[in-house]
Amino acid sequence: MTKKLKSLSSILAPVSLGELIDKITILEIKQIHMTGIKLKNVDKELKLLRKILQDENLEIDIDLINNLKEVNNNLWEIEDKIRIKESNQKFDKEFIQIARSVYKENDKRASIKKRPHSGVFDST
Repeated sequence: MTKKLKSLSSILAPVSLGELIDKITILEIKQIHMTGIKLKNVDKELKLLRKILQDENLEIDIDLINNLKEVNNNLWEIEDKIRIKESNQKFDKEFIQIARSVYKENDKRASIKKRPHSGVFDST
């Protein structure tokens, strides 16, 4: 049985508050690095997600948001370093250290997203 799929530009899906904040911080980082149509798309999505967050009227610890943004920014920089090393075919000791730092930062990221604050950041 085959279903015909519609082409959707976006879908609604339930996510935890931690996931929502994570997505917002990633989009804020992308705003700095993107231009043209990519930036326009980022701006549009960021506006929608901020509206969702605002409509929930929750008090969220700014330190949690800042910590998450810092980790996501670190991940952005790490991925850039990996791409440079790969493009230069330099798979040396530094490459291995950089690559290993990805999972360490992702562990920090997961921990922040799960950190409860007045029942706000949940663990889904």
